[in-house]
Amino acid sequence: MIWLYRLLFLPAMLLAAPYYLWRMRRRGGYRRHFMQRFGATPPLPPKTPGVSRVWVQAVSVGEMLALGPLLEGLRAAGAEVYLTTTTSTGYVEARSRYSPLVLALAYFPTDCWLFSRRSWAAVQPDLVVLMESERWPEHLAQARARGVPVICVNARLSDRSHARLLRMRALAGLLFDGVTRVLAASAQDAERFRALGVSAERVVLTGSLKLDVDIPRLGDAEKSKLRAALGLPSTGLVLLGSSTWPGEEAALLSALAAARQRGLTVSLLLVPRHAERRDEIRPVLERSGLRFHFRLKGDAPGEVDVAVGDTTGELRKLTQLADLVFVGKSLAPHDGGQTPVEAAILGRPILHGPRMGNFREITRALDTVGAAREVEHASALIAVCTELLSDTARRERMAAAARTWAEASRGATARTLAALRAELAQS
Repeated sequence: MIWLYRLLFLPAMLLAAPYYLWRMRRRGGYRRHFMQRFGATPPLPPKTPGVSRVWVQAVSVGEMLALGPLLEGLRAAGAEVYLTTTTSTGYVEARSRYSPLVLALAYFPTDCWLFSRRSWAAVQPDLVVLMESERWPEHLAQARARGVPVICVNARLSDRSHARLLRMRALAGLLFDGVTRVLAASAQDAERFRALGVSAERVVLTGSLKLDVDIPRLGDAEKSKLRAALGLPSTGLVLLGSSTWPGEEAALLSALAAARQRGLTVSLLLVPRHAERRDEIRPVLERSGLRFHFRLKGDAPGEVDVAVGDTTGELRKLTQLADLVFVGKSLAPHDGGQTPVEAAILGRPILHGPRMGNFREITRALDTVGAAREVEHASALIAVCTELLSDTARRERMAAAARTWAEASRGATARTLAALRAELAQS
């Protein structure tokens, strides 16, 4: 099957190239180190006898943020880490946070035989670690050919991916045959991997690494300074749209209007999932007639009704200003949902739409303990936002439930590191 994948990959890549090049140009930041996507690597020192080299691959900013304790643990275990990412935002985040912890940082090579083989020849890892949904057939084939173990950490399968792989068993084989062990983020994920043919002894439930991240808390003075920089009034409630997608900003603007009609002093903070959507969001804000400011432009000149956090890596900080959080990509027509974990760790009451397939078990748990609430559609979001913003005691109960759940759910990092150390001891 891998040979068919190799034969089809290049034609498929050429057909898809215009779209991906357009998207890369739109998001920006991809020109530097571009050849690394074709198998080039940064200069690497020769391998040190007795020192294990671990190739860690993660995609997004969220995955990069969750990696910190794991990278520190690998370094403490005496391993050296070659860290790769796919997105320019992930690269910037990794460079700013982890440069002292890793041997080198690079972009992940395109999953073509020639490019992947070139990178593998340069890196020569003793162990491969793949974050969450990162499972590339050629990358796995290169590991299998060299006898290098591959461990998927914080591994998860969305509703869509699981259903697709159940229909395409041959593809599931390509994605899992080279995997030594799957460290599942939830019990549901573990069951899904087993249903796809991953043997039970290769699947271990370790929990979500994202619940172990220690988020630096802002003091009152820092919060006041941040509010002023965003243009948010020094007092009053803040409704946060966390990682929003098209259409959800308009729904939150309607929720803001409804809350204000109720007589509440509320401002809106929007953090779109993709910062480059700022030009798409601007006309929506202009039509609202409200005052607004984009954070990328620097400090706001004065107070605004809507602040837009169109920067990268600041969601955790901005969430600390929120009195109520709506988690994006969860209202139709979108599907999958963005993570509610950071909001729960920070003890914020959470709202989400019905389409949270990427975080179904976590969302269900938060709903069950009373930390989160589902809204079926935009009209329900408007009504529930107004209801909760009017009820301080209810929000405080939800916030306390979120903090309790998050604290009780910790421990994934220790379990994951134990599995990685055991694998390194055998290599």
